[in-house]
Amino acid sequence: MENTHFAHVYIKGVDSMPRKTSVVASLARDRYVADALVILENTPRRAARAVKKAIESANANLLNSGVSIDPKTVRIARISVTAGTRMRRYVPASRGRALPYEKVSSNIFVEVAGEEKVKKAAASAKKEEK
Repeated sequence: MENTHFAHVYIKGVDSMPRKTSVVASLARDRYVADALVILENTPRRAARAVKKAIESANANLLNSGVSIDPKTVRIARISVTAGTRMRRYVPASRGRALPYEKVSSNIFVEVAGEEKVKKAAASAKKEEK
């Protein structure tokens, strides 16, 4: 029986609107990591680069966790985008006025899951028992 292991990453302060970023994140939801990276590589949106980086980081966290994980079985378990902090800024206008606007950021959460590699010796021992 194979064991499933999880790893996650939470990236804060991505300079992109949450609504635009969540559209890109939905392209990668419920897919294998390798497939999601290919899709995001060919997505012509600015937020695709940040989502791709988050997925790569979560994948690296899982593969370097000390447990032998089969890279082909790594899939995206959860991916969500929430609103980050808003910075208040001002743009100069005519007659000495200043018009306020907000720079909106996003937070990206990615959780990946992968199956543990089956040991060759254990597999051959099971065959001998049968």
